[in-house]
Amino acid sequence: QVQLVESGGGLVQAGGSLRLSCAASGSRFSINTMSWYRQAPGKQRELVAAITSGGSTNYADSVKGRFTISRDNANNTVYLQMNSLKREDTAVYYCYCHAVSGLVGRGYWGQGTQVTVSS
Repeated sequence: QVQLVESGGGLVQAGGSLRLSCAASGSRFSINTMSWYRQAPGKQRELVAAITSGGSTNYADSVKGRFTISRDNANNTVYLQMNSLKREDTAVYYCYCHAVSGLVGRGYWGQGTQVTVSS
């Protein structure tokens, strides 16, 4: 079993920055891809950014050039640096990872952290 704990959300003015963190813990597991998703009120959850264990990244078009995903493999932590925030970035942000324990692989979600961007 893997637990994901997110932190770093909050209220920020448009144009500002926030940094989200997500730390994975558990026993005897290895993590493959780590990702950030977000869900705004009345909308579906969408992928924001993902990073593989080797460091390859991909981003939603809406955040390219503004957000940066990174990870610390030694500490099983993923970060999302969000710059030039816009009101439309307001959402609950969720950390997601795919982890393997023994021969079993599955996905895990964090509890979510609220990001609110005011004008």
